[in-house]
Amino acid sequence: MTTSDTVDEARRSLAGNGGVEVRWIMPEEGFFELPFEADDLDELADQLVELAKRTLPGADEEVQLQWAAMCAANYDDFVEAGVQYAGFVTTEVDGVRCTATVNVSLMDLDERAGSNPAGFIASTMRHLGLGQIGEVQLPCGPAVTCVGNRSADVDGSLTESGQNEPIWTSFIQVQVPLDNGTALVLEMGTPTIEGWDVFSAMFAGIVKSVRFFDDQGAMLVMPG
Repeated sequence: MTTSDTVDEARRSLAGNGGVEVRWIMPEEGFFELPFEADDLDELADQLVELAKRTLPGADEEVQLQWAAMCAANYDDFVEAGVQYAGFVTTEVDGVRCTATVNVSLMDLDERAGSNPAGFIASTMRHLGLGQIGEVQLPCGPAVTCVGNRSADVDGSLTESGQNEPIWTSFIQVQVPLDNGTALVLEMGTPTIEGWDVFSAMFAGIVKSVRFFDDQGAMLVMPG
């Protein structure tokens, strides 16, 4: 992944299959990125601890280490889901401290997707009942949107009760099928519903900024 920073935003990119490069723009203010370029687990742990210090500058060392451990626990899921970029943002909305995550991944398309992969993805997601499904046309090509909620357990070591506790997350997922047999997947999730409008608007800007380029640097638009 390459990075080129500006004052208020940062350009991000991923190299996909078949020489296709994915580029998008992330907001800078209040946004922290999780490390994905560590050479080994020890280096990853060190990077997460440093991130915890920047994210929680007023917290004691034990809290920072717990936070770093919580982040580290997500990496198995990242690998399984093909996540290649992940970050989070924190902000205050109407006096409530809110947070959201943004993940970007490239995944293989189902071989049954055929000549209308966006339609196939939308039909499959509706069949699975994953949420409110829509089809949109982005500057980079056709895409499928999914808005929903999901529950996950927070480990007891990170809760006041000491017991595993469920946490509900509201999310928006966007899948953009590419013509090389893969799909770009972007997702924003937040457990703080008070920040939904702010975070969904931020995520809409990220999604609309996505562009594809070939290995010669020419812009590509996926067929609809």
